[in-house]
Formats: sequence, C-alpha cells, structure tokens
Amino acid sequence: MNVFRSVTIGTTVLALTAAGLVVLASPATAQPCGIPDTGSSGSSGLGSSGFTAFGSTGSSGYGSYGNQPPEGRQGPLPVIASANTNAVEWVTGPRSNNSTFNRFGISGTDLALSWDNGSGQILMAFGDTFGNCSIGGQEWRHNVLLRSDDTDLSNGITLSNAVPGDARSGSVVTPDRTNFGRELIPAIGFSYIETTTIPTAAISIGNTQYINYMSIRSWGAPGQWFTNFSAISVSHDNGQTWSTDGNTIRANVDLTIPGVREARQGNDKFQMSSYLKGNDGYIYQYGTPNGRSGATYLARFLPQDILDLNKYEYFTNDAAARWSTDASNLAAVAPQPTGELSVAWNEYLKRYVMLNYSSDPGSGILIRTAENPEGPWSGPKLLAPGSNLGGVYAPFIHPWSSGKYLYYTASVWKDYNVMLLRTDLSRI
Repeated sequence: MNVFRSVTIGTTVLALTAAGLVVLASPATAQPCGIPDTGSSGSSGLGSSGFTAFGSTGSSGYGSYGNQPPEGRQGPLPVIASANTNAVEWVTGPRSNNSTFNRFGISGTDLALSWDNGSGQILMAFGDTFGNCSIGGQEWRHNVLLRSDDTDLSNGITLSNAVPGDARSGSVVTPDRTNFGRELIPAIGFSYIETTTIPTAAISIGNTQYINYMSIRSWGAPGQWFTNFSAISVSHDNGQTWSTDGNTIRANVDLTIPGVREARQGNDKFQMSSYLKGNDGYIYQYGTPNGRSGATYLARFLPQDILDLNKYEYFTNDAAARWSTDASNLAAVAPQPTGELSVAWNEYLKRYVMLNYSSDPGSGILIRTAENPEGPWSGPKLLAPGSNLGGVYAPFIHPWSSGKYLYYTASVWKDYNVMLLRTDLSRI
C-alpha cells in the first residue's frame, strides 16, 4: 500500500493512498500511557482495554495525550508472594536502572525474549513498544531490539549504550536519534489485515540471527488474538537489519493445499514458538496456536535446515513413528491452556525446564521439567501467581542461566514493562 500522506486524529490514523482515504490501525495502547489497571494481562496490547476494527480504543476517555507524562506511569517493582521466586529488578521503563525512556525512547514494552548471539552477547527482542506518551501516536513501534553483555544477573540486566552504526551497541539507533531504538520487523499497520508483528522466539546459528514472529491480524478478548501467519526473519549483522524468508511462512489454516508451501496442516499449531538447542544436535521448536488457549506441540530440525520447513520433523501420536515430516497427526507435549513459553536445559537439575504462562484463574508463571525435549513433562508447579502482580506473562529464560538460581524475564501488564525474576530451584 503506497501511503502518500498520513495524519493522526485522536488515536485514529488516516492515510491518503492511491485508492483514497483509509483508516490504519491505531497504535496499541497499554498501561504506561494512561489506561487504568483492570487486572487483565496480555502481550503487546492484548489486555482488556478493548480493540475496535481500526485498532485499540487508545486512551480515549482517560485524558488527552497532553495530560500524560512523556515517560508514562510505571509503578514500583512488584513484590511476588512466592516461597521460591522473587523479582530482581525492572529491565525496562523509566524506573529501571537502564533508564530506557531516556536511553532508548522506551516508556513501555513487553516480551524481552532473549538469546545468545554466539559471540558473547545477549540479544533481546521486544513486542509493541511505546515512547513519548504525551504526543499523538506515542512513538509506537511494532518491535525493538536491545543488547547486553552483563554476566552478573544477581542485580538485574544491564543494557549496553546505543551507538549509531555499531552492531554490538545497546540498540539499533540512527545518527539523528541516538536515544531512540528503531523498529526491526515492519507491519502494514492495518487492522484485520496486519495490525502488528510480534517476535515469539529467536536463536543464533553461526553468525546468523533468526527471529520467529507472528503477524497479528486482529485482537480479541483478553488472552485471545488472531494471526495471519508465523515466519522467520533473518539478520546477518547482529540484529541491525532483518529480512523475512518467504519460504518459512506458516499460514494460520488447519489444512493442506497441494503445491502451496505456506498452507500445510499443522501450521496453525506453530503460530507462536520457542527454540531449544538440544543435547543431541537438533534444534527443537515448541509451538502453540495463536492466543493462550492451545496446547504445546513440537518440531525438530538440524541447524542447517532452519529455513527449509520440508525437512522439519514433528512429534506425532503414532507410537511406531514418533517423528515424522507429516504434520497432520501432532501429539501435544504439554496440555492446554498455554501462553508464551520458553525451554532450556538446566545443568543444576540435569533436566530440561519449561516455563509458560497460564491464564486460568489463580495461575501465573508455571514450571515443568523433563529428561527429554519431547517429555514426558512433569505436572506444572507455580512460581509466580498472576493475581497479585497486575497481570504477569511471557516468562523467557535467560540463556546464561542454568544453575540453582534460574533467571528469566517476565512482563507486567499493569505497568507494561519487563522485569527480571529469580527462582531458587532447590525450593521447587
């Protein structure tokens, strides 16, 4: 779509195109920019603020942009009522030690899925991100990248300074705005076509970085959203620039159309993902449908085949052939409902660890363990209840955490920012 000119009126973006005047998706609006707390959690604007056919309801009814402080309204670090888990520090937001509003133009963001880039650095991909809350559009970006080389997580995650053109600096910035993290993977920004693009998993193979992301068509009720497809975006410069590989698109349809690689039965179960480098040479991809109501499924592939979906093998219900390139008979490795998840080998437990989020009443961040990537996985144990945290979700294990103390990030919907948590595995 060629946009010749656009203007923001309230929270609605009007664009003049060759076809005439159209309404684009409004910036997603979350807690740091004025929405009152409802106790509902959601990833990247998936909470209960309500979404119309043209994007979010925005801050309409809660005061004008000019009444909001530029840096948003992040609260103090939550106190977690848990015998095994505590909050270490905010990773993002104006209250964080990283001062992300001043350094990267980030008042609020979520997800923070992290991975080792293979050269001594941690890369972190975030979802819908807000900047200056006091201006129209709130400097919304679909996603951003931050970098860290901090090896001591006991007092939080320190983010590196951003430097224009430096592929190992704290974020992707330009000379004209050295304190403003740039967007990575663009989206059309048109509700019911493509509202936004959100990273769900990432991994490095050699010197190449891969992000698996979902293309969001529209939002639904809290914990519910609808995707067009998932796909893999590739970076050869440590996350400075990204390009989607069209051969990796998985359309969100539960059917197979002969000759159409994007439409294959089982693709709907891999709209959200988590990558695991197994101890057997395979990379495992844990997949869930869009939203937080589906079960968890499993695929595996050799590292050199990450962009060739035809060489993926799937864990199936067939006891005689558990692994198959046929994705029409998938076996769930963890039951529904499952939200954002992450999986890693833990040296202290000598087991694989799975963290996920459940939106069931009274739930929150859960842990399971298994001796093998496919399981059988243990029953869930609660680490951090969601009820008293203003909505906690998206637990992503830090790649450099494999000991008695498990460090991972999680997002808080009330503040729409990311914190670092620590779980004492000896108390599980």
